[in-house]
Amino acid sequence: MIGRMASVRLERCKLVLTDWITANISFLLVNVLRFFDSPDTVNTPGDTIGFLFQSKLCVEQATVPIVLVALYWLSGFYNHPFGKSRFNELLNTAIVSAVSTILIHLAFLTNDQMSDISSNLLQIFLIFFIFFILTLSGRLLVINYQIRHFKSRDWKYSAVIVGNSVKAHALAAKMKESKAVISYSIKGFFKIPEEDDSGHPAFDLDALEDFCAENNIDQIILAPQKSDEEHVLNLLYRLFPIGKPIKLSPDMLNFMTASIKLEDIHGYPLVDLTYSSMSESEKNLKRTFDVIASALTLVVLSPLFLFLAVKVKLDSKGPVFYRQERIGLKERPFQIIKFRTMRTDAEDEGPRLSSDDDPRVTKSGRMMRKYRLDELPQFWNVLKGEMSIVGPRPERRFYINQIIKKAPFYTLLYQTRPGITSWGMVQYGYASHVDEMVERSKYDLLYISNMSILVDLKIMLYTVLTILEGKGK
Repeated sequence: MIGRMASVRLERCKLVLTDWITANISFLLVNVLRFFDSPDTVNTPGDTIGFLFQSKLCVEQATVPIVLVALYWLSGFYNHPFGKSRFNELLNTAIVSAVSTILIHLAFLTNDQMSDISSNLLQIFLIFFIFFILTLSGRLLVINYQIRHFKSRDWKYSAVIVGNSVKAHALAAKMKESKAVISYSIKGFFKIPEEDDSGHPAFDLDALEDFCAENNIDQIILAPQKSDEEHVLNLLYRLFPIGKPIKLSPDMLNFMTASIKLEDIHGYPLVDLTYSSMSESEKNLKRTFDVIASALTLVVLSPLFLFLAVKVKLDSKGPVFYRQERIGLKERPFQIIKFRTMRTDAEDEGPRLSSDDDPRVTKSGRMMRKYRLDELPQFWNVLKGEMSIVGPRPERRFYINQIIKKAPFYTLLYQTRPGITSWGMVQYGYASHVDEMVERSKYDLLYISNMSILVDLKIMLYTVLTILEGKGK
């Protein structure tokens, strides 16, 4: 717990409510400005109330602030309500205020154009000024309130340190002595197998998940004695499923973790290992696109779904859909859904990857694999939030355990949702054995190091070309 009176959900609600209130006041002032600038009004103070209470303006007053808050959400402002930088939020507020001004001007003020261009520009500037000042003022009230509580040490991040070496306790001492705004309350140390022990009391690493749940732990701080890449990544593999932010001292990083970004602007400098390099606004835009595109795909292609379902049913005995456990974001398991392309006894002798001319593949399955039509039901996984349209290919635990032994960097792929298509699938294609899966994962690691909306669009374009050319397996 950060503090008795604070929680992520509560502080996020405060920010949303503050933005909604300031958006209401801002848009009301914009309408007042419209009244005095409009050539169709008498422009007498007594008529202002009548103008503002027109049914059309009342509907706008009720809906526009909600739309603006949705815009603010897209900017990523609400993703992490704690530890905000006032300078960064000033930039964020300036950008969303500019976008709000453009949208409002295009939607409501285009017909009110004045003959004098300078007057139009002045009107646009005044609208931007209103939104910027009021939105920023409301946000700073909440942010300053948080900073005061952190400075007074009323609020602290509740954390555990994974590591019980002399080095781990030295890190804890530095964090305790730090004059940074945000501080940590260390609730316990956990032993790392095969590392030197300082002799201080510590818990076994196997007990970490239960300890975090029972003690409302906010963050896990990784402090291994050895800083080599393979050791750190193997530890990450064990820690990701706990579902807590994992932090590491920056001096333990190397080029393989270059995509991981610095967090806690106000706190002791730690690097967050659990989030991709994408900006918060891009993450929200990516998720919004995923939801809209998936919903449209499921509706528009429903006749094709029906046709393929009939083909599968007529071609061989067994269910239409094939469900299989895969490992997704933060190593969470989920059931992936595909059209069945193999006989029902395909894995009676255990897990086995497909290959060219695989006899287990049905006649309809071969056609669907060629054009990757069997992947279409996964848009339902995307809609549920288990997958993204673009992301690293999800695998089964059986194969992941083998991949990790050969390529520990595979752990980093759990920073983002797995995808229906990926850079690895586009550049490498399907894998028929573990060594090929390792090679393909290198492309996916390159993807998470360069994630962006533009990269996603490029991968989707290449995927469409692959499908049209029938290059699937």
